Amino acid sequence: MYVVKSPLSDADLKTVSQALQGALVDLVDLALVAKQVHWNVVGPRFRSVHLQLDEVVDVARAHSDTVAERASALGVSPDGRATAVAAGSGIGAVQAGWVKDTDAVGSLVTALGAAITRMRERVSATGDADPVTQDIFIGITADLEKHHWMFQAENV
Repeated sequence: MYVVKSPLSDADLKTVSQALQGALVDLVDLALVAKQVHWNVVGPRFRSVHLQLDEVVDVARAHSDTVAERASALGVSPDGRATAVAAGSGIGAVQAGWVKDTDAVGSLVTALGAAITRMRERVSATGDADPVTQDIFIGITADLEKHHWMFQAENV
């Protein structure tokens, strides 16, 4: 059931809604992964990594809200429930328990890399279908790539 009618064609709406839902679950999961590592990081660089992880959480949460609201604006009900995130995310799991600071950084490099790869696919998929959504994905990708670069620089 559509409560809000989208201006997009049915075919374009299908493409865009799948991209938005995929982005939503990846961003929610990225925030959860970063927060899990944030709570468990230990080591000589604890404080700087701990604070840097919160920056990723903030960015992922802000972008997940933007993505969900874009879906709603197009008449698509966003699904950020734990079951949807677990079933649809491409981020991957992180280890349980304490995480050495260098391993924490490596985990975030991997998680961000996965999110960026999938986000770039969404940029391509939505270009013709909905340039407005594509623009949102471009902005998200730029922010994630900035954090990806910064975490990579941590372990050189």
